[in-house]
Amino acid sequence: MALLLFLAQLALNLAWSGLFFGLRRPDLALVDIGLLLASIIATALAFRTFSSLASWLLVPYGLWVAFATLLNFKIWRLNSISV
Repeated sequence: MALLLFLAQLALNLAWSGLFFGLRRPDLALVDIGLLLASIIATALAFRTFSSLASWLLVPYGLWVAFATLLNFKIWRLNSISV
C-alpha cells in the first residue's frame, strides 16, 4: 500500500505540471495539488510503519507542496476575478 501511495503522489505531481503549465488550468491544477498534498500525507503515514526516517523525509516535500497549493489558489483566485 505504501508503494502504491508513493506512485500515486508521483503521478499527481506530474499531472499538476501538465494542468497548470501545459493546459493553463489553475482550477484543475488546484484540485490536483489538493489530492497531491493528501497523498503525500498518506504516504508519510504509510512509510512510518516501515521507517521513521523515510516518513520524516517527506515532511519538507509536504511543506513545499502546501506552499505551492497556496500559490496555486492565489493564482486561480486572481485569474477568476472579473474586472
